[in-house]
Amino acid sequence: ALGWACWKTYVGRPEADWPRRLAIEVLGNGLSAAAHYDDALPVREAELAMRRRLDTTEENILNTQSNLATTYARHGRMEQALRLREDVYSGTLKLHGDEHRDSLIEANNYAYSLLSLKRFAEAKTLLRKTQPVARRILGDSNETTLRMRWNCAEALYKADGATLDDLREAIETFEETGRIARRVLGSAHPLTKKIENALRQSRAALRACETPSAG
Repeated sequence: ALGWACWKTYVGRPEADWPRRLAIEVLGNGLSAAAHYDDALPVREAELAMRRRLDTTEENILNTQSNLATTYARHGRMEQALRLREDVYSGTLKLHGDEHRDSLIEANNYAYSLLSLKRFAEAKTLLRKTQPVARRILGDSNETTLRMRWNCAEALYKADGATLDDLREAIETFEETGRIARRVLGSAHPLTKKIENALRQSRAALRACETPSAG
């Protein structure tokens, strides 16, 4: 309701006015936060088109593209989300370099989109390259680092043809990141629960591979 009220207040102003530009962003954020993705999608698309027309900064456009990618994903349009994630990651790298916090966040977002489409090899390649940078720059206790390591382990054990070594490495990673997540984020945090669930699943996958087939 607050987002719509903000938009109705400023919609009559010229498009280039800062309050009007902010109002459409607030509206999109509010709709997404309330899980009204059908309504949020055209708002996000209109905001991106507006920013491109007004030739705002590259960083503003990248942020808007990232928000739109999230909305596409929540709307189930994973291919479109992936294309945007790739563009945002590439643009952020050019703007900030590969050691900037924003570049590492967008690397993880891109990898997560690859995982969502079961493109495990590509996700693993990307995360093998970027997660050591995150550990060095952000530290092992940083949430982005934890998410990158979780996603890399997911790519390892879920890939077709995953070896026993892949499964064992994934389990070790889940065990370590789970301990850190419980200490830093707490046992009730959604990320901690996701890592613990992935640990159970990867252990089950390893047991299945190690158990001889009957007959």
